[in-house]
Formats: sequence, C-alpha cells, structure tokens
Amino acid sequence: MCPSLSNKQLNQTFVAITPHSCFVDSGLPLDHALRMWCDWDKCMNAAVRAVVRMGIYVGAKVYFIHEGYQGMVDGGDNIEEASWESVSSMLQVGGTVIGSARCKEFRSHEGRLKAAHQLILRGITNLCVIGGDGSLTGANLFREEWSGLLEELVQQGLIDEEAAQNNSELHIVGMVGSIDNDFCGTDMTIGTDSALHRIIEVVDAIMTTAQSHQRTFVLEVMGRHCGYLALVSALACGADWVLIPEMPPEDGWEEHMCQKLSESRSRGSRLNIIIVAEGATDRQGKPITTNHIKELVVSCLGFDTRVTILGHVQRGGTPSAFDRILASRMGVEAVLALLEASDSTPACVVSLCGNQAVRLPLMECVQMVSAYVSLIFCRSFENNLNTYKLLSYHKSSFKVAVLNVGAPAAGMNAAVRSAVRVGIKEGHKMFAVNDGIEGFYKGQIKEIKWGDVAGWTGQGGSILGTKRTLPAKHLDKIAEQIRIHNINALLVIGGFEAFECLLQLYEARTSHEDFCIPMCVLPATISNNVPGTDLSIGADTSLNAIVETCDRIKQSASGTKRRVFIIETMGGYCGYLASVGGLAAGADTVYIYEEPFGIRDLQSNVEHLTEKMKTGIQRGLVLRNENSNENFTTDFIYQLYSEEGKGVFDCRKNVLGHMQQGGAPSPFDRNFGTKIAAKAIQWISRKLKESYKDGKVFANTEDTACLLGMRRRTMAFQPVVQLKDETDFAHRIPKEQWWLKLHPLMKILAKYKTSYDVSDSGQLEPVTRVRPKKAD
Repeated sequence: MCPSLSNKQLNQTFVAITPHSCFVDSGLPLDHALRMWCDWDKCMNAAVRAVVRMGIYVGAKVYFIHEGYQGMVDGGDNIEEASWESVSSMLQVGGTVIGSARCKEFRSHEGRLKAAHQLILRGITNLCVIGGDGSLTGANLFREEWSGLLEELVQQGLIDEEAAQNNSELHIVGMVGSIDNDFCGTDMTIGTDSALHRIIEVVDAIMTTAQSHQRTFVLEVMGRHCGYLALVSALACGADWVLIPEMPPEDGWEEHMCQKLSESRSRGSRLNIIIVAEGATDRQGKPITTNHIKELVVSCLGFDTRVTILGHVQRGGTPSAFDRILASRMGVEAVLALLEASDSTPACVVSLCGNQAVRLPLMECVQMVSAYVSLIFCRSFENNLNTYKLLSYHKSSFKVAVLNVGAPAAGMNAAVRSAVRVGIKEGHKMFAVNDGIEGFYKGQIKEIKWGDVAGWTGQGGSILGTKRTLPAKHLDKIAEQIRIHNINALLVIGGFEAFECLLQLYEARTSHEDFCIPMCVLPATISNNVPGTDLSIGADTSLNAIVETCDRIKQSASGTKRRVFIIETMGGYCGYLASVGGLAAGADTVYIYEEPFGIRDLQSNVEHLTEKMKTGIQRGLVLRNENSNENFTTDFIYQLYSEEGKGVFDCRKNVLGHMQQGGAPSPFDRNFGTKIAAKAIQWISRKLKESYKDGKVFANTEDTACLLGMRRRTMAFQPVVQLKDETDFAHRIPKEQWWLKLHPLMKILAKYKTSYDVSDSGQLEPVTRVRPKKAD
C-alpha cells in the first residue's frame, strides 16, 4: 500500500521544472551538442499536475520553477510554491503552463552556482525535471557538482555550514518530454502520441481531397534525427512511401519509388501519400526535400502533386488521452522515485516499457543517444519498422480467413488491412468473411486482394461487418464452409465475443476435425474487457472521445455558477473507460462495478465536492460506468447530487452513448491494430508450417488456438483454453485487471485520502538495447 514515509521524507521539498533543452559542458560530441537545442513539447502539464498533487499527498512541499533553468538561476518569483488548486484545469492545456526557456547562464559553472544558491535558500533538494536529453544531462551534471557548489557557497559566505549540511544531497528524477520519441530506454515519450494525432488529422483531411482529384501528396513531418513520427504516421495512414533519417534509401530509390506509386495507381488507387521526416537524407548525406520529391513525381509520372509541411502544428493542440495518462503515471512514479532516492542512487529517468513504468539510470540512457546509437535498435522503433517492411507487395498459397466478431471498434479495419497484406506477403491466399459468424455459416466468404484493403487504415467501424452471433449453434454449417473454401487458418478480430467464439471453436475440435486449424484472436473492443491483454484495439479511440467530450463539457461551464457534471460511459461491467477516462479528464469521482459503492460513499462524494466548491475551483466532474450498480443509476446519482448540492452547486448529466464507438481511429489504435495483426499472421504462418503433414493441415493442440495480447512488457500468444480460469464469464470481464491499480491514482489526484499500492512501481534497472538482426 502507500509507502511508509519517514519524518525526513515527509519534510522533503520537491520541485517541478520544464526546462528548455539546455546544452551543458558535458564533454559530449559536437553532433550531440547541437541535438540538445530542441524546442519544448506539449503535454507536460499533466506531468506537472501529477508531481504537484502526489507530492502534496505524501506530505512534501512542492515548488514550480518558472522558465526552466533560467528561472532557477534568477530565483525570485520564478520559484513559487505550488498548491493543490494551482494545477487544476490544466490537463487539457497543451505546452507547459510554468514556462520553459533556453538558459546560456546555466551552461556555465557560475550559473549553476547561482541556481544552487536559489535552491538552498528554499531548502529544495529534490528535482523533477521534465524535458529532453539536454535538459536531463544538465540536471545530472548539476547533481554531480552539488557538493562542490555547496562548498563554494559556504566559502563565499552565501550560506552557512548548517545549511550545507542540511542540504548535502541533491536527488534528481527525469521525465522525457519530446514529440520525436527520440530518447533511448522508453517506448514512448510524453508528447509523441499527441503529435501523431495532429499529423493524422491533417493526413485524413488531405486524403479526401487527394482522392477526389487523384493527387499525390508529399508531407514533411518533424524529426531531424529521429524518424519515429514519419514511420508511425506512415503506418497509421497507409502511406505509399516513407523516408526517415535512420534508413537512407539505397541508390536508385527514385526509380523504385516511382515504380511503386505507378503500381498503386494501376491497382485502382486514386491517390498517393509520401511522408518525409525533415532530417531524411540519401546515402551520401544529401538532404531529401519535399520539393525534390515533388519534382521527381511530376517529371517521371506526370501525377498532380502537392507539398504540405506540417511544421509546428505538430507541437500544438490539446493533449491526447494517452499522453495525459502516460504523463500522470510518470509524474506519480517520479515522486515515488524521489522518496526512495539515497546518496548512492544514481539520477534516474522514469520510462514506459510495454505497459509498465520502469526506472532507468539517466546517464545510461543519455549516453546511448549521445554515442548516436541508431534509434532503429530501440524496441518500439524497430517493431514499427519491421511492420512497415512487411507491408510490401508479394504473391500467394495457404488459405487464411479473417472476420470480425462482436461490436465494432475503431482500428479493426487497420488490423484487417495489415492481416491481408502481410498474409499475401507471407504467401497465403486471404479470405474475408462478412458479418462475422453469421456471414461465416451463410457462406459470405470471398477472396480479398492487396488493393481491396487500400484506404482502410483510417476508416472507423467494421468494413467487413460484424455481429455478436457466437458459433455454438452453427458448428456444422461453419465446418462445412471451412471444407468448401478449404480454409487452413482463421484470424478473428473482436471483443469478448471473439474470445468466446475461438474458445467454442477450440472446444468443438473433438467433434469437428475441420476446426483443427491454427486460430488466433486479436482483442478489439472499446470496453477493454478481454482476458489475456492489457489493451484492446479501439479503447484508445474511445478514451479520446470521452476526454474530448469532458473537456468541452467542463469548458461549457466557464464563467457560470458552480456546476457538477454527471457523465455515463459505456463498457458493460468493465470500468476501464470510466476509470482511465476519469484519470485523463481530471474527474473528481468515478463509479465502477469493480469497486462496489453504497449510499454512504455517494454522500461522502457530495461532501467532497461541496468542500471543493469553497475553493477557487467551480467545476466538478463525475463519471459513471453504465453497469456500475443496478440501483444507483445515472439518473439516481444526478438527482442525489442535485438535491444534496442545493445552494452550493447545480448538476447536469450526459450519457455519451454510441459516440464512444464511432469516429476515425486514433493513431495508437491504427498502429496497434497494424502491428498485432502482422504479428498474428506471422504466428499463423509458423503454425501452418508446423502442422502441415501429408498434404493436410492438422492442428489440435492448445497452443494452436491463441489470443494475442499485451501483457505488461510483452506481446504474448496465450491458449484461449488457459484463459478460461482468468475470466468472469457472467460479467464478461477478466478476474484481474491491471488498470484497477490506476483507480486510486485518480482519487489521489482528486484530493481523496486513500491508499496507493506501490508494489507495481518501477525499480531501477539497466538500459537494455535491442540488438539488430542481420540487415535485410
């Protein structure tokens, strides 16, 4: 539960700063020195809010340092004690409200001496630094010099021996804020997902006009040294060509690119999208510009071509749900790391590995970047690159069927597209089943070709069609269709029904040999209620819809009297959307089925909001999962709050309904669906080879009917029959759900007195490097 805090810990003082990346004299190579001069990035406010509120929760004083290291050097009003209320209503604000600036003075020893003096005057010995590798390197050098700086301050008479003794240790924890995702040791940096949202919004808008006029568009995205944004946005929009700094194209790439664009048009495509990272170069180091590509396409192919440079649009806008949740989790983890720090603990950076928070030695991470270890070897980048390589044209053999089962979820179509194209590349003949199991037993099965799935990545819903029908009552007819079409493997994409579907087909193997084929299910549901996975395709899009709506609803009350909003979310009995959406939107209370509540809890929540309204905060937000309690309905809670809040606040209610299921998929869901579908097809290919004997596929073992899901740090194939014991079938949820550990975090950040389980918090571990496979 909550860490046992010593009196020393409770008297600690934390400080949150967001410095403009600042080069410090650390002996790094010149090329790295130049890379440190990068702009500040979006989405830092959620991290600042989490640090402030978690710090106050554990009994510490927390300070803002405005304008980054410049504010630390100048002191005065730039260093300001933070209060609980001072970080309210900042979750939806991009950038950083405490400011950030370059600081030449901090590059010098004299500047760092001034900064140390300002900190000692306020008893600050714990720094939480949010920035890029330059900011974090500067903070680490500051820590290494700390004892020497104190000695100088004593010699100059600026502080006494007692002050030096009381502040003898400086502890530093870093969080990485960068839209480029260019920091080794973490899968995602704060701000990257929001930048991808901006890019995909523009690409989606461009694709409609490109489709109408049969145009080619060349888009330049940020990334001077790292092509992550270009690569992932190319995956997310199904671009025809991508150019990134890490992989200069081979000589003669111009002819190869034009050939591919021409082949795409010959297959019926009416548009082409080319994405270029701003730092892309050829093998000779010559920059590849968007204008050069335009001239090339026009002169070689005669296509009507346009150039769009996104620029700083990528840095602006409202933070995405993913970034708010990531920043909040990292902020809390940073405070816990500071609490546990000692003089022997190296400065660390809190990172994300898979779905788990980890702590890594700060300078190990920076040195990997400073030595310019190619970012292609970082796990997240390499996975995306390998997936992109798979999505190139090839010929076909085994027959693999793909279908959607259950409710539609954004990202399903991206998964189908990826499965079809990777399947064709793997040498299979791909079949699409329309309308789920119902279409399967009715024979609505047809071969689907490479060009048939063009443009599917950005489409919401399910183009194949999907229904909730399960196979148990139609096994004979389904088996017959498998024989008629000679289907050798099955990929099912959907939610809890898809899991049940594969389980029923597996259990029917004893009576129907036709089901003895490799079968895999990919979790795709907004409810995120499928056992065996932490995340499902579609949940991120739904979270963004919830958060955007909550932002607008809260904004609607600006300038009005005190008001509380009661919002109902979907999810069945699974409270993921309500709980995690509440964390991202800054909710005051969330009601979910997994955490039973009664009338006393409701009364306590009303009293909590009443106290809140006595401060300068005049808005409240309450989220309720649709099946959280059969008696305490949304109407009941609305009426209770309205009655008990009379004279203090009034209430409004909103049932979000199916708007949570619609819309274009988020970049995360497009990318996630694309990657896991590619991985699933590769698994199917291996199982087909293993189970092919005497001219026939026969697969009847547990490990040939699996669910592919993310579990903490890894993607794992798990036999569906083994997941039965982990499942509450009555309520259609897993018995254990990782996100429930985030629920107390939401309460803490809403100023409730509660316990927080730190058993799953990150531990300091060495940086691991993914070794490259032999070059393709």
